[in-house]
Amino acid sequence: MPSKSKTKGSSFERHIATFLTETYNSTFLRVFGSGAFVGGSNNFRKELLGNHQIQSAKGDIYPPEDWKKLNIECKSYAEFPFHQLFTSDVKLLDQWIAQVYDAADFYDLNILFMKFNRKGKWVAFENIVPFEVNRSIQYKDWTFCSWDLFWENEDNREKFKSFAQSGTASLPSS
Repeated sequence: MPSKSKTKGSSFERHIATFLTETYNSTFLRVFGSGAFVGGSNNFRKELLGNHQIQSAKGDIYPPEDWKKLNIECKSYAEFPFHQLFTSDVKLLDQWIAQVYDAADFYDLNILFMKFNRKGKWVAFENIVPFEVNRSIQYKDWTFCSWDLFWENEDNREKFKSFAQSGTASLPSS
């Protein structure tokens, strides 16, 4: 039987997949095993797999086949140290960003979707991607903003699709 935290994370991943499916009228699915198959220490598997196989095991969300450059990591946690965004490094966020890069390929749209109990949903994206939000916090080379502010902007929805299909100028950090 899965742990409560694994069940909670899986539920959020399904929520994101459903949201993206409804927003873009294309099928997005939760990746079985949530990206561990080609991320981190399993990165060597990319050399053994075809592009379609890699895309189906990268990140937490499996996008439509023509969205070849989308790399999403989803996190659902009870708490998050928001105050540290202003005062110091946020080790937890650093770990999540590292997980995004573990599965990333060159020119991927790397994005982090987060949900925290009683604090709502949030988005973090690389600064190199020209998404526009009215209010945000810059954290290292990433922008951290609210879910609603990110998605209410029609241009962001269009850019999200365009970059996920064609790739951005983004490169994974070394």
